Amino acid sequence: DSEERGAARATARPTGSARPGYRMAGEGVAVVPGGMDVGAYAVDASRGEARERLGWPTDRQVVLSVRRLSRRMGLDVLVDAAALMRDRVPDVLVLIGGRGAEAAALLDRIAARGLGDHVKLVGFVPEEHLALAYRAADVSVVPSRALEGFGLVAAESLAAGTPALVTNVGGLPEVVRDLDERLIVEPESPAALADALAAALSGDWDVPDAAACQAYVRDRFDWSVVAPKVLGVYREAIEAHREG
Repeated sequence: DSEERGAARATARPTGSARPGYRMAGEGVAVVPGGMDVGAYAVDASRGEARERLGWPTDRQVVLSVRRLSRRMGLDVLVDAAALMRDRVPDVLVLIGGRGAEAAALLDRIAARGLGDHVKLVGFVPEEHLALAYRAADVSVVPSRALEGFGLVAAESLAAGTPALVTNVGGLPEVVRDLDERLIVEPESPAALADALAAALSGDWDVPDAAACQAYVRDRFDWSVVAPKVLGVYREAIEAHREG
């Protein structure tokens, strides 16, 4: 899964207070965001062209979530949100990519809510198709309910030019907050997620466009930006050790 690919976890801003759960003073902690090769997700195709290459419909509003199919990922909440927004966005199509133990339960949930034409499990998305899939979507969703570190999947979506809605869990909000705080919704709330998606897809909310998403993630999460910050943390630590 893309979420399992490694990224730097060290940091560059002291917190000034102890970290909950860790017996360490905040002034001893530096935070550097995860890094990625932003250029690897730059797709030379329009949204329509990307859909044609993937065989996706070009006449519907498409929401994409690429996640391991486990309960922690909140995909059941996304299915419930699709049921709530179906009347507001009748042509919505939610595509869930990934594999995992919750596949059967999600299929049952989709069927029980009569969402067979609106929510599809598309299986594992190969690495070589991931950027194209993000580019093809109108919006992506990371609906996690717990245990999220740096939200690499959200950054990948932005790098492909597609805004990412994330839940207020772990490090996810830090990936999108400075782009548009409305991209952050409360976890385990189908209504909040449905409202945000419906507003984005209907045009009631002018979500960041492809250029804005790509510029934002390039300025913050590309390795050319993150690697020097990591190096700076090591240099600072070495200097402190020498002085001590």
